[in-house]
Amino acid sequence: MLAYPLLLINLFLVLLNTAFCSVMICLTAVVKLVLPSKELKLYATKLANLMMWLWATLNLKILSLSNHVEWDIQGGETLHKDGWYLMISNHISWADIVVLCSVFKDKIPMPKFFLKYQLLYIPFIGMSCWALDMPFMRRYSRGYLIRHPEKRGQDLETTRRSCTKFKHIPTTVVNYVEGTRFTPDKKTNQPEYEFLLSPKSGGIAYTLAAMGALFENIIDVTLAYPDNLETPFKDMLMGKMKRIIVHIDILPVDEQVRGDYFNDKPYKRQFQKWLSNVWAQKDQRLKKIYRRVDE
Repeated sequence: MLAYPLLLINLFLVLLNTAFCSVMICLTAVVKLVLPSKELKLYATKLANLMMWLWATLNLKILSLSNHVEWDIQGGETLHKDGWYLMISNHISWADIVVLCSVFKDKIPMPKFFLKYQLLYIPFIGMSCWALDMPFMRRYSRGYLIRHPEKRGQDLETTRRSCTKFKHIPTTVVNYVEGTRFTPDKKTNQPEYEFLLSPKSGGIAYTLAAMGALFENIIDVTLAYPDNLETPFKDMLMGKMKRIIVHIDILPVDEQVRGDYFNDKPYKRQFQKWLSNVWAQKDQRLKKIYRRVDE
């Protein structure tokens, strides 16, 4: 019974932390609009990123008080805070954002996530993410795009504008290339992988095209909650989180990922094959993790 009062307490503290840091980030953004020079605007951006670092640090403190988590973090020793990185990761839960920010907040520049457009309207969260220049992406069905062809390419244009802003300060761009969170129901329609959904290559390819010359590496992250697979975020708030596995692979930004994805068909096929191989290796890693849990 203690778990439910703990859930309410943790939820209140996380929301309070989110509200405070979001207001500070939005105030910084307002000040940034009226600053007269690029140098001063750059300082304002750094201050907003610092507030995001504070948000991640306080969240980790709050959740560490009620969860006795066994952290298994593998790789990433060569990362540093002065570089530009593209991060790709599997996506299981809202807990993923908390985990990624907690693990990487002192290793690399604070992550900038590609977010669903609907999140813009969530109080505090939406406005602060907008103030941090995070791109909000609209997802259209194939049928909708057939009826409204003028909407094609809008997400890519959003990516281009956001990447332009990211060029002026060390940045980590995070792309959940599955496009949505993994669930057994969604997997039913995508049998290619056991613990993953099929990766969508367009967004990551465009990000590489827009910023490939700046990116030092691609950070490939595999997240797993071996004992809390079904409801990791709820379990985290209830103090039931037991283990979090974060496997980090550092991939080069080389000729395999450089090219004109939208006009060069051989390169497009090569890039899709590269991403499929990355995802196949990730799925094999997850199979080993969850197989050990079942034994």
